[in-house]
Amino acid sequence: MEVGAYEAKTHLPRLLERVQQGERVTITKHGVPVAMLVPVVPVDKPDIHAVIDELKAFATGHSAGGTTLREMIEEGRR
Repeated sequence: MEVGAYEAKTHLPRLLERVQQGERVTITKHGVPVAMLVPVVPVDKPDIHAVIDELKAFATGHSAGGTTLREMIEEGRR
């Protein structure tokens, strides 16, 4: 669906209802597309416990060659 900027401003709540139902709305200015209203794609939040387990598993197989975090911080300050 395509609407002019004035119509979009005037009927924004109605347009948002349509977008919420999955429709895309192109907003034009003097017939030239300038913006799109599109439905938000839900983002699944990662399971924090699974992320921590993955980080622990990664750390088990990798090392910093015996260098401590404090030593790395100090080296970065030089």
